Amino acid sequence: MIDYENREVLCSVRDMEVTFGKGRKKFVAVKGVNFDIYKGETFGLVGESGSGKTTIGRAIIRINPISAGEVLFKGQRISGKISREMDKMVTQKIQMIFQDPMASLNERAKVDYIVSEGLINVHPDMPREEREARVSQALSDVGLLPEFATRFPHEFSGGQRQRIGIARALIMEPEFIVADEPISALDVSIRAQVLNLMSKLQKERGLTYLFIAHDLSVMRFITDRIAVIHKGVIVELAETEKLYAHPLHPYTQALLSAIPMPDPDNEKKKVVKVYDPGVHHYENDPPKWIEIEEGHFIMANAEEEAQYREMLKD
Repeated sequence: MIDYENREVLCSVRDMEVTFGKGRKKFVAVKGVNFDIYKGETFGLVGESGSGKTTIGRAIIRINPISAGEVLFKGQRISGKISREMDKMVTQKIQMIFQDPMASLNERAKVDYIVSEGLINVHPDMPREEREARVSQALSDVGLLPEFATRFPHEFSGGQRQRIGIARALIMEPEFIVADEPISALDVSIRAQVLNLMSKLQKERGLTYLFIAHDLSVMRFITDRIAVIHKGVIVELAETEKLYAHPLHPYTQALLSAIPMPDPDNEKKKVVKVYDPGVHHYENDPPKWIEIEEGHFIMANAEEEAQYREMLKD
């Protein structure tokens, strides 16, 4: 059970909206998103492809500008126009592990430069010997040999390339890491290794993760709380086990019903629910983001709120 009273909020997202394009080509990818991420936890963001998960992660790290709302880190606003000192702090304290380990690494650069590039930008005066020592340590921390620093990315497997991406994030000594589907491009046999590595590093360094994925079975293994997103809107947020045991929103129920089962007999018997947005009647009573019980938030109007409260009693 999470102690909400005494947890330190590391990152807050308030009424976030992200828009692409202008005029008739304007597309609102994320709208009205609110959540807090506590220090030391793994916060999951789950939804279908194109739902806005990656857009939120990139907006937090300032790759995507936000069109409304704000992002707070340790109580300070880091969205919109900020000072050069604040921007430098964000670059160092918040890092991102990208989805595709091949596309996110510079093919023409050696591993030594790829991993140390952030240090070169933030600490340009750092002696070369110290920088090389940090690269060797970062590679060792993710289970790679220090001599790999002289190689190019194409010489590595997918799992090794993802470890290089993790080393690149860790060398900055961040407090908060946005992990954007860090295992989706990897073989099943390698996924557990990378997840275990991330859990180990979290315990050793007190890291906080925003873990973005569409694989709900993985989410249950690694996250403390999960937010479910549908077409740019977060529809439900709760502690992981509570969400799996008592999903309230129809979209959450549909997602969970689609999780593959290892037992073939149970897999044949299971009923996959299909989400129909038509079940909501928001014409006269629009939905609001409400806390239905402690730590459990849901997007609902007055009629749905009453139904969900009845479901919680069962």
